[in-house]
Amino acid sequence: MSVATQQPFPVFLSELQGRLKRLFSTMYTNEDATKRGLPRELFAEAFDPTPLSVFIPEQYGGRGQHVAESLSMLEACSYESLALSLTMGINGALFLQPVSKYAEPGLQERVFERFINHKAIGGLMITEPEFGSDALRMRSSFKSVDGGYHLKGTKHWGGLTGHADFWLLTARGETERGDLERTISFFVWDKSLGGIEVEEYYPSLGLYMIPYGRSKLDTVLPADHRLSAKQGGVRMMLDLLHRSRLQFPGMAMGYLRRLLDEAVAHTRARNVGGFPLVGYDQVQDRLAELQAYTTACAAMCAYTSEAGSVARDLSGEGLPANSIKTVITDYMQDAAQSLVQLFGGRGYRLDSIAGRSVVDSRPFQIFEGSNDILYQQISEAVLKRMGALKETNLFSFLNGFELSSDVADRFQEALSFSFDRALSQRKMVELGRALGRLFSMQMVVTFGERGYHSELVQSCLDIIGRQVRSLLCSVSDSSSPVLVDGYEEARSWLDIVTAS
Repeated sequence: MSVATQQPFPVFLSELQGRLKRLFSTMYTNEDATKRGLPRELFAEAFDPTPLSVFIPEQYGGRGQHVAESLSMLEACSYESLALSLTMGINGALFLQPVSKYAEPGLQERVFERFINHKAIGGLMITEPEFGSDALRMRSSFKSVDGGYHLKGTKHWGGLTGHADFWLLTARGETERGDLERTISFFVWDKSLGGIEVEEYYPSLGLYMIPYGRSKLDTVLPADHRLSAKQGGVRMMLDLLHRSRLQFPGMAMGYLRRLLDEAVAHTRARNVGGFPLVGYDQVQDRLAELQAYTTACAAMCAYTSEAGSVARDLSGEGLPANSIKTVITDYMQDAAQSLVQLFGGRGYRLDSIAGRSVVDSRPFQIFEGSNDILYQQISEAVLKRMGALKETNLFSFLNGFELSSDVADRFQEALSFSFDRALSQRKMVELGRALGRLFSMQMVVTFGERGYHSELVQSCLDIIGRQVRSLLCSVSDSSSPVLVDGYEEARSWLDIVTAS
């Protein structure tokens, strides 16, 4: 058992932070961040204090799966490297936590021993080349064989492709008719079993530290490597994904604090027109937004610490999970764009934290559910609840809803409209954006009531409120822009100019 897993958490966290600060100032600098592939020496050093022990039950040598500890570990990593924090998040939320909840005890013991004592790493393979957001139609299949299951298929975009010691695999069972079951099943693979071949490594746009690619599955797994889904595979997947989405603020927290620190330091040191950049009103607005994003993220971390327990079934918690994932990942990208703008030419470099943050944070808005799709699902979930209550006025519903009851009255006029017809998909997405931010404001209000810095809370509410009002205006906009067919037949602008 690792000594680190027995330390008081403040000592554990402090030592991890110090180690990461040293590693990313000496062993893995900005110049190194432009190189592709898993930096083995860095990983060996970073994993030495057993950071993944926060995701492992105490009876198996872990720290006990306290959500606040997990989020704090992710925050410590993301302050130095978003890619490292994502690696930890993949291991924890997408492998270790579901194994701890759904795997047989004997398998859990073998898996967790490898993570504690041998620094193993693991990941999740759901997505297939033809089935990304439409994952439930996956074509990977399995059938029973003597002593276990034979899995076949193709997966891609699995973080740590070709390097993970363990994979959580998804597949659909083959029926006697030769087609595939509607539900899905989960299996644990380890590299000693073989049968996973990397067919291609992808030249991903960012997150260079993490290998991604396409893998072919043709492997036989022992019977006890199938996870137990007493309430169905789809419900298990929703429980897994919702818990993971709730933990996104852990990865975002250190990242957003780092970008705020970098922005403040740069604008205080940089003079433009004889004055420090920080003194300009537009710059102050950008800095206030960055600060608001860190406050909102902190409130989300507090919410998840109490709502995201592994013991809870989160399959029905789509509204808070999808709201947190979408809003905080939008803020991550917005923060990166602001930092590049503040840095100017210096930020438009891959070896700058500003430029790198743009490409590293962008996929967070896509993986584990594209934000556009999740925003639509947020709206659908709210409208479904309104329908069940026979409520047609949005404000009346939100004013009494637990995720918005303390903030809805700030937007009473903008929210006081009824749904007398189906909204277009575009408006459902825009409404979902507004609702996600409204629910985030509720978390900030609750966070403030528990004693968080009142000025930071008020500034955050002002900035998110501004976004909510703008989005609600978009929902009420009557225009419906669409692609104009035959656009390629239009005259060239040059013809117009010369003709006049």
